[in-house]
Amino acid sequence: MKKKITVLTLSALLLALGFSVEAQKPAKVPRIGYLTGQSLSSELARIEAFQQGLRELGYVEGKNIFIEWRSAEGKQDRLPSLTAELIRLKVDVIVTNGPYSTRAAKAATVTIPIVMAAVGDPVGDGIVASLARPGGDITGLSSVAPELSGKRLELLKEIVPKLSRVAVLGSSTNPNTAGSLREVEFAAGALKVKLQYLDVLSPTDIEIAFRAAVKARAEAVLSLGGALFNPQRTQVVELAVKSRLPAIYPSQATVEAGGLMSYGVNNLDLDRRAAIYVDKILKGAKPADLPVEQPKKFEFIINLKAAKQIGLTIPPNVLARADKVIR
Repeated sequence: MKKKITVLTLSALLLALGFSVEAQKPAKVPRIGYLTGQSLSSELARIEAFQQGLRELGYVEGKNIFIEWRSAEGKQDRLPSLTAELIRLKVDVIVTNGPYSTRAAKAATVTIPIVMAAVGDPVGDGIVASLARPGGDITGLSSVAPELSGKRLELLKEIVPKLSRVAVLGSSTNPNTAGSLREVEFAAGALKVKLQYLDVLSPTDIEIAFRAAVKARAEAVLSLGGALFNPQRTQVVELAVKSRLPAIYPSQATVEAGGLMSYGVNNLDLDRRAAIYVDKILKGAKPADLPVEQPKKFEFIINLKAAKQIGLTIPPNVLARADKVIR
């Protein structure tokens, strides 16, 4: 009887120890893969906005969440191999911050959830079936707002009242270009402005485009933006100053790099909101059930230093409407 009691006692003790060890096992820390086609340094503001969004939701990098950062450094052909690395690491979610990285992730996996931080037209680009019902393993945020291109032309007309000819920089490889160009053409008709569309297919085409604009006596430049222009923003700004052409861009980062004006989607808000999607997916939501959200915040920024460089005076009524003025 004593032997039986001893055996039962030992069994109970071992069982209790087993429960104790199990209870002390640390919870699995989620691992996020962040994939960008650009260099991490050039995307620093966007990365910080995403990290801020995570912090607002209680995530602390290195403590209750790990992030694997992968950058193609502007070499888009590296994206497939970088995506493969993230898949081998068995990340729980892949966050992408542009159309190239999103397409690379989509082509590489159908099982790992993908959150796109900002893709211009994910439906037109074939990334999701629809905004309301994205389907598959991809969801996130769209930065599509082609109607803003017409507004940019109106702003150029306000700062250059006698404006009659505008060079439009775009890239036909960007799926958003066609829609944005239609909006500019519609606005140009009402404003009686002639457009000179210049198709930029590679970084070497940018300087050629500016030379063509000057030769055709353009009085201003309107950039439609896109992934091709983002890493070349400094070159674009310098060429605009050299050509003494007022220019407006969709990206705040271009104005911060020395550009004259920008009016567009607040991409940093999209990056911050991408963290909300990550949180929902980590808590069990399926990407197919999370509608793709559209932009909610827009901003108009003016750089007075850039205006001074080309001898331009910004009218007070335009200056008063700016969300931010760089002096």
